[in-house]
Amino acid sequence: MAPDMDLALLTSLLLMLGVLCQWLAWRMRLPAILPLLLVGLLLGPVLNLLDPDAFLGDLLFPVISLGVAIILFEGSLTLHFADVRNIHGIIRNLTSLGVLVTWAVMGAAAHYIVGLDWQLSLLFGALVSVTGPTVIVPMLRSIQPTARIANVLRWEGILVDPIGAVLAVLLFEMIVTGQQGESWLEFGKVVVMGTVWGVAGGAALGQVLKRHFFPDYLETYAGLAMVLLVFTSSNALGQESGLVAVTVMGVVLANMKDVNIEELMSFKEHLTVVLISMLFILLAARLDINQLISIGLPALAVLAVGLFVARPLSVLVSSIGTGFTWKEGALLAWIAPRGIVAAAISSLFALKLEGQVENADLIVPLTFVMIIGTVVIHGLTAGRFAQWLGLSRRGEQGVLIASSNKVALVLGEALLANGIKVKVVDNRREGLQQARMKGMESFFGNPLSEHADRFMELAGYTHLFAVSRNPEANAMVCARHRYDFGQARVFSVQPSSMDETDTREGLVTGLRTNILFDREASWSKLASLIGQGAKVRSTPLTEEYDFEAYCASQDKHAIKLFALDSRGKLRVFSSQSEFEPEPGWTVISLAIEPDKGTRVES
Repeated sequence: MAPDMDLALLTSLLLMLGVLCQWLAWRMRLPAILPLLLVGLLLGPVLNLLDPDAFLGDLLFPVISLGVAIILFEGSLTLHFADVRNIHGIIRNLTSLGVLVTWAVMGAAAHYIVGLDWQLSLLFGALVSVTGPTVIVPMLRSIQPTARIANVLRWEGILVDPIGAVLAVLLFEMIVTGQQGESWLEFGKVVVMGTVWGVAGGAALGQVLKRHFFPDYLETYAGLAMVLLVFTSSNALGQESGLVAVTVMGVVLANMKDVNIEELMSFKEHLTVVLISMLFILLAARLDINQLISIGLPALAVLAVGLFVARPLSVLVSSIGTGFTWKEGALLAWIAPRGIVAAAISSLFALKLEGQVENADLIVPLTFVMIIGTVVIHGLTAGRFAQWLGLSRRGEQGVLIASSNKVALVLGEALLANGIKVKVVDNRREGLQQARMKGMESFFGNPLSEHADRFMELAGYTHLFAVSRNPEANAMVCARHRYDFGQARVFSVQPSSMDETDTREGLVTGLRTNILFDREASWSKLASLIGQGAKVRSTPLTEEYDFEAYCASQDKHAIKLFALDSRGKLRVFSSQSEFEPEPGWTVISLAIEPDKGTRVES
């Protein structure tokens, strides 16, 4: 990456590096920000292969500004006021009292340990008071705490992200207006200007989406254009009010009734992945290695305050009167990685305050030490800490079954009998009542609804079975949740026997999914067997009675459902499966008792 390298080639290489970092984070179940920052540090201050200022020149500040605006807008789209009313008390406390405690403690640490003035110290405290779903979700997948802990941390990340961002933006506006010798009245004008632009922009975009003013393929493009227009226009008329504007705009849009923002959110998520991948490599590459070394010990001391004082005190204050045990409180106190918002906003603020505020350039290295330190330390130790406390669900397996018909309930019973937990989701109360009577968990609602997206707890569930008689409904459920479970662990039942080559009535490629069991095991056939008294059998395999012998001894109408390997791991028989059970495994099947006649519908 020499200075004279072609700009297009350098951009392409950075994009590819971003992809590789994101992939590595996915494979290792780490927040993507960690490998991105490490690559940026390696290319920039360590090897001097990348100079972002020379790479982008005068475009550096506008690119970072627009990128941060999109990240803030995308984050604020998740703040639903209804969620705040419905959440558990400890989550409400963590996103209010907890933020204030963290802000105060970290601000004091930056002031007394690093020597920053109080304004910069409190700005730093606000920046590192946020966690965010982009760092919490991958860490939860790796740590696998109990559902109660996972639910608290997930909701805290969703809600505190925009709250902390708003607090940081307001403090930044205060610093900027104060440095320009302007009054508190002028600061208020900046905040009001941003709020007015945000409310107007959110309302306008909401009406555009609600009334379908643009065709579908233009709506997300129009949304992006309006967000950037609101940001730049607000900045032009009220200096530095753009960040307030886009944050308010996202909150307004998220809470408008009868406005579908899913496509917009999906587009923004994909765009944010690209922006984050590029931005954080560039931001880390701008760090000064000498500056990092010079504040190394004070920065580590501030990190220690965050780990051992600020977060535990925040959780302690927030958990009073909530019924959480000391073990649950201890684990919550040890999981608080900082992430995307802190890194992006700190870099932007440092650029804007350069030459105006003394020691403003220390904000970025301090924040990056907090990010890397919390992600690495919590990521490496929280899993074992959870196991030591008895609050880990590592090794648990669960199946989410969409539908509560008789086939779904028999499959659920078969799984429960073999030690695998089951949750049934449906909007039929009668079916859910039967599921609960059989020992299964249940969730009332449409699995495709926004309510299910936000409130259906999936912690500990590893597979999805869509067992409705409606093939289109099954396909949509699988498509909706394949990113939650992984494409290989999402299955749907075949509605009726179908020739694999017959695609005249088949679904488009994007909606096709793994078929449960084999193509002959249609919903109709399963229901017919169950109606004739078919029972679920569990058969252990041995060296003498292997899988080949097992298949030879089975009735031709028997259907192989699942297998448990020697470690108890669930394997699902499917037309796409490529495994063959071995001695030591257990095969679970559905078959008619030998003394009963068999009449099977297809």
